[in-house]
Amino acid sequence: MKKTVALLLAVILVLALGAGCAAKPQEAEEVELIVFAAASMKETMEEIAEKYKEVAPNVTLVYNFDSSGTLKTQIQEGADCDLFISAAPKQMNQLDSSKDAEGGNPDGLDFVLQGTRVNLLENKVALAVPEGNPGNINSYEDLKAGLEAGTLLLAMGNSDVPVGQYTQKILTYFGLNEEALANAGCITYGSNVKEVTAQVSEATVDCGIIYGTDAYSAKLTVVDTATAEMCGQVIYPAAVLNTTKHEAEAKAFLEYLQGEEASAVFSSVGFTPLG
Repeated sequence: MKKTVALLLAVILVLALGAGCAAKPQEAEEVELIVFAAASMKETMEEIAEKYKEVAPNVTLVYNFDSSGTLKTQIQEGADCDLFISAAPKQMNQLDSSKDAEGGNPDGLDFVLQGTRVNLLENKVALAVPEGNPGNINSYEDLKAGLEAGTLLLAMGNSDVPVGQYTQKILTYFGLNEEALANAGCITYGSNVKEVTAQVSEATVDCGIIYGTDAYSAKLTVVDTATAEMCGQVIYPAAVLNTTKHEAEAKAFLEYLQGEEASAVFSSVGFTPLG
């Protein structure tokens, strides 16, 4: 009898332990998600990373911020990246196999995971001045007059970065010769928008053409904003890359970036969410 009772107790104990183990929730696998994002997104993406910890505590976001051209080259050369956000369609098109040569992908590169690409944000191209506006610049027309007179120094992005490409369109719109102005010492360059912003903040130039969001983050005065006629729309596309090892997590984060919480962060600094 004692042996029977002992055996029953042992069976009950094993079943109880088994039930306890089954009821214990399985912890999500730790994932490191690598996001390449345009330099102009640094402040907002870092704020979003803090908020995303509450949504997906198992996901660690690792950012690489630089000019979209540099990021595109790094991806092309095999750098680990799960999600790419560029400051212009051009760099995304160069990695998107759905685009042909006329569509901006002359090399036939194939890095975008089809079905994931979205137009995430819109920004503005702003004419910003240092504190006190020493050059007395109040519009793009003032910039044109000052450059033609040789009395102003403008900071702009290099030709291989989106902010520089938008600036080139503005100069062309006003009939200004960039090469001649650079040779005359009226233009200085930055390898990304943060470098241009720094030159304005440090007052080493009379003005700079940057994004409205960067001017906001750096607390710079914006005296004018370019129209679509001057340089086109400033669209930030985003896509999961087909080289990702964490497709589900990358898709989930991209979806979060299009949601209300992330959109509120983007809107707070001047981005217009499009998702």
